Amino acid sequence: MRHMSCWCLDKFWSGQLQQAVNIMECKRLEDAVTYQWGDTQNLTHHATVPLMASGKRFGLLNVGSPGKEHFTEKELTLLQSVAFQIGTAVERINLFEAQKQRAEYFAQLDELTRVLWKINNIRVLPEKVVQHIARHFQWPVISLFLIKNQQLRLESLFYKGEAVVTTKIDHKLSLTNAHVIKSALEQQNIALGQEKLAFLPDVREKNTWHAAAVPLILSDKPIGLLYVAQTTDNPLSETERDVLKALGDHLSLLIETIRLHEQKQEMLLVEERNRLARDLHDSVNQKLFSLSLMARGAKECLPTDPQLVGESLEEIQTLSKEALADMRSLIWQLRPANVEAGIMTTLKQYGQKIGLKINDQVEGIAQLPRRVEETLWRIGQEALNNIRKHARTNVATIKLTIDKKQIRLSIIDDGCGFNPHAVDGNGYSLGLTSMKERAEEAGGSIHIYSQENKGTRVHVSIPLKQDGGRETNED
Repeated sequence: MRHMSCWCLDKFWSGQLQQAVNIMECKRLEDAVTYQWGDTQNLTHHATVPLMASGKRFGLLNVGSPGKEHFTEKELTLLQSVAFQIGTAVERINLFEAQKQRAEYFAQLDELTRVLWKINNIRVLPEKVVQHIARHFQWPVISLFLIKNQQLRLESLFYKGEAVVTTKIDHKLSLTNAHVIKSALEQQNIALGQEKLAFLPDVREKNTWHAAAVPLILSDKPIGLLYVAQTTDNPLSETERDVLKALGDHLSLLIETIRLHEQKQEMLLVEERNRLARDLHDSVNQKLFSLSLMARGAKECLPTDPQLVGESLEEIQTLSKEALADMRSLIWQLRPANVEAGIMTTLKQYGQKIGLKINDQVEGIAQLPRRVEETLWRIGQEALNNIRKHARTNVATIKLTIDKKQIRLSIIDDGCGFNPHAVDGNGYSLGLTSMKERAEEAGGSIHIYSQENKGTRVHVSIPLKQDGGRETNED
């Protein structure tokens, strides 16, 4: 009897039933008698009261009694009161469950965004994004599209519990059947609808899905799109839609941040190459040119002035050693950082190779993250190069202090010093800028103290994580 039509439900769905109804003959009870489905215990009629609260309808309360064909106004009022209490209780339960679910969803969103913001490589971002979203939310279809050359292209796809590996990933998307995606891009807002997934590559799905498309907008221009889909019997809730909007905002900023970071790295690489080119020209190239001239002069003087030739050969030897030292320094700068022996040992070896006498002091010990070690290596390398080229001294002191919260590196010399506010646009100022940017990228800071004829002190401080200095790198 639960699966058949009846007059009370018909009136409820049509909106005609707004209050307690005095009496209704029940079609289901009549059919039970007519077709002899079983004993109705002399039930033939019932009162019907809609369950409502705050203008929302939750269902029906039907009340009957054997042989009773009429309910008094007092009884209907009582039933109306009971139905109101039931409707209020249902609404309260629904609100509580909705708020609980909303809190859980946004807690998952908070955890998800913390993971996503660790990604710093645009090439692995699409795959990582869909994997992490699938891990935190139970959406069976998740895909990320990015706009390349003014075309929307599929970058990654998660379908029914696993990432889809297809040769059609990064293919141009046809919006002919992707109505939800087309609407989201046109309106530049989240779009919802029902559609088939035939436009996704290698998805042989003929059923209709509830879909949501979230455009990734930056500076009023779409840069991509996040697309998720649920089965028709489990449509996206209002809370899920709010989560998707917030997730879209995070992804937009994350993609732009990574792109800007990569552009900055490319600019730093170009600047580093230009600096090395200047160093080659200013030091090695000039010394080699001088060697060539002195060798030619010595050759011409060989028959007439052997003493001058000997002096020239000594000068040639000195210049060749200096050129060799300069070349070694530049080669070390071009080599990737190799700090397996420890940052202090590596810096000391480098200083000695470029002709400096190094005094070292170490306090504390810890296993440093690779990124922190490489940052300290590059900053220390630049500071030691500046001492050799500009300080007019061959003695430097390196101090390394490590505690639970931070690591501090100091490089000190007693050379000629300089005015930090008066450096010009040569390689020296470029090196100082590079050191500052490297420290800031690692979340730290750098301070340079110097006066003319009073030496220079470079102090670098980088915070360490509270889990022993270990960190994870998403790429």
